[in-house]
Amino acid sequence: LLILCLFVLGVFLTCTYTAKEATKKTKKAKLYVPQIDCDVKAGKIINPEFIAKCPPGCQDVKYRVYGTDIYASFSSVCSAAIHSGIIDNTGGKILVQKVAGHSGYRGSFSNGVRSLSLPRWRESFLVSEGKPRKGVTYPSTLEYSSSKSTAVKSGKVTCDLSIIPTGDTARKEFQTTPAPTPAAQMATTTPTPTTTTTDPSTTVPQPNTTPAATRTTAAPAKTRPGLHRVRDMALRGTSTSASIRNILQHNTGAQRQEPAATFQRAASSPAYLAMEIDSWKPGLSLFDTGFSSKEELNPKPLESISQGNQNCKVDLSFLMDGSWSIGKRRFQLQKRFLGNVAQALGIGSAGPLMGIVQYGDDPSTEFNLKTYFNSKDLRNAIEKIQQKGGLSNVGKALSFVNKNFFLDANGNRGGAPNVVVVIVDGWPTDQVEEASRLARESGINIFFVTVEAAAQSEKQNVIEPNFVDKAVCRTNGFYSISVPSWFSLHKVVQPLVKRVCDTERLACSKTCLNAADIGFVIDGSSSVGTGNFRTLLQFAANISKEFEISDTDTRIGAVQYTYEQRLEFSFDKYSTKQDVLNAIKRISYWSGGTSTGAAISYASEQLFSKSKPNKRKIMILITDGRSYDDVSLPAMAAHQNGVIAYSVGVAWAAPDELEAIASEPAKEHSFFVDEFDNLYRYVNQLIQNICTEFNSQPRN
Repeated sequence: LLILCLFVLGVFLTCTYTAKEATKKTKKAKLYVPQIDCDVKAGKIINPEFIAKCPPGCQDVKYRVYGTDIYASFSSVCSAAIHSGIIDNTGGKILVQKVAGHSGYRGSFSNGVRSLSLPRWRESFLVSEGKPRKGVTYPSTLEYSSSKSTAVKSGKVTCDLSIIPTGDTARKEFQTTPAPTPAAQMATTTPTPTTTTTDPSTTVPQPNTTPAATRTTAAPAKTRPGLHRVRDMALRGTSTSASIRNILQHNTGAQRQEPAATFQRAASSPAYLAMEIDSWKPGLSLFDTGFSSKEELNPKPLESISQGNQNCKVDLSFLMDGSWSIGKRRFQLQKRFLGNVAQALGIGSAGPLMGIVQYGDDPSTEFNLKTYFNSKDLRNAIEKIQQKGGLSNVGKALSFVNKNFFLDANGNRGGAPNVVVVIVDGWPTDQVEEASRLARESGINIFFVTVEAAAQSEKQNVIEPNFVDKAVCRTNGFYSISVPSWFSLHKVVQPLVKRVCDTERLACSKTCLNAADIGFVIDGSSSVGTGNFRTLLQFAANISKEFEISDTDTRIGAVQYTYEQRLEFSFDKYSTKQDVLNAIKRISYWSGGTSTGAAISYASEQLFSKSKPNKRKIMILITDGRSYDDVSLPAMAAHQNGVIAYSVGVAWAAPDELEAIASEPAKEHSFFVDEFDNLYRYVNQLIQNICTEFNSQPRN
């Protein structure tokens, strides 16, 4: 009987365990939300709709965003989510939906992120709260286009690197598995990337596996009298990559023949196989397609690391002309020029750093900012550069540099101005104005060195007249150098070095967020009250924290007034953002009458008279009532002294006085809210107006 009881008990326990296991298996599997990095762009993810988790810290200027509410797919997904207000800088879950491309994207400043404008793009996306829509199944693994070589992390990811795609271009889908927890150690499988070959019409040409083999075709022999050149527009303006400009050379009566070599890139790096799928097609807009680029540039071993010229701390990118029009001999002269510039700069870790992008039909990075840290190694590397050939697509090259070159991963230091020097043989074969504008808005200083510019009889062949003035930061001649001949290029080495090292005059590195002295003039009268006064201070702090604050960037000062005035702190008092925010918080409420006119005069004399000459003087006056004295004359005097005045009125503030205080146009410089608690609504609008006004300055 005992044996029978034990048998029945064993059967019962076995059945119970089996039932529990069956119940576990029937439970709905938990949806794992994949995590993406801050630099992931929507266009790199193939899924048309997905939920993803953004990490903290994506509210950074290096993560570019294009558009407002609806964003170009070239934008950082997570930074766009912060801009739209879906998440903040701490990260979180978001829902992304792909939509059709738009003909224009409007830039704006919102939630601490400044988005840029873009004329058009092939694909857009919307961002919303990270909640699943009814009836939609969301992937726990995101599928990337081929230019993304790293899997999204939704858990533990294992990748078999021995599997390499064999097609011209490929798309990899990485499978991920959730990380095992201590409570239940689950078996982890090793995912295998699956490869799908794309449409051959969009693939990158298969690279030649024999680097030493190059094909050479001889160009027709031409004669060149003196230093003058005959440029054939049919060769300059078409997409024939092997075309060269007609070169006429006078040399003891004999004609000189320059072969045009067609260089083929060796398939020596997997990064080349991971290029952008979209190839450039003649006739497409600059913003209708992606770019081919080397994804990885590993620093080469250096013989030594130099500190460099510490009086010239700039991050430089030279765009060298590799088009067929330049010819072999002048390409060598260009390399010699770049080597001499590198020597004169004094390359080093604490001084200037220099990288080179060669352009023709398409741009490619020869080496980036972190590849070489002394002039000797850099000069040796320049000597080894081979000519690409093709057209002179300068606009395309500028767009490439703006989006790909000045990244932290490529050695960009952040605290050093970004400078691009474009060397052009004759004139570009594409438009440069729009690409240059976007680069300038990113804070890039553009210099042009034009060699053998178009003669009067050749100007009808130039695609974009006055292209240099349309491209540079200022049209006063500082940013452009014209050289009559390649053989005299060596004469401009020192003048160019002197200009790129003159950081005080690099206007494009100055943005609306780092080039102002902002003075708050705060009403401390009795009608405000203690609680509302704290709200005024919070408003001032919210504005201040959006600017780049330091001794050399934006500086903040504050004045409080009643019948009398008090300087709370001057522009040179605090040099860090945290110190400024703490100082604003410590301002004590004064209480008294309202003499706004006298406060404006006081701020002009005690605050803005000590502003730096290269700073924009911005006054933000906040008041809740009508002034006991006249505001018109003091405001007019401040305007004449270069103070840009913004007026913010609350409750009983007089609209006519707010307009009199504000700079012209008054409706863009004056704001009114009915309650103190609504002040926060105008933080972003006020900052956006400051930036719009800054960017509309004449370029002269």
